[in-house]
Amino acid sequence: MRAALTLPALGAPRATFSLWYVKPGDRLVEGDRVAEVLIPGATFDVHAPASGTLAEQLAFPNDALAPGQTLGWIEADT
Repeated sequence: MRAALTLPALGAPRATFSLWYVKPGDRLVEGDRVAEVLIPGATFDVHAPASGTLAEQLAFPNDALAPGQTLGWIEADT
């Protein structure tokens, strides 16, 4: 089963993707920080919603993102 890694609501209508802390194939535990995003005046980490393996990255540095947008996919443990 795949779990979507989405941008949480951060109090701004848009965020800028900064970087990935992990790469496809890396093992994740629920709650691990996986990416960094920026809004004016603040930097936020995005955390894994499930344990598993990072299967796909859909966001890249400098991408403009909206809350709820999918950043990537985790192949979740079953």
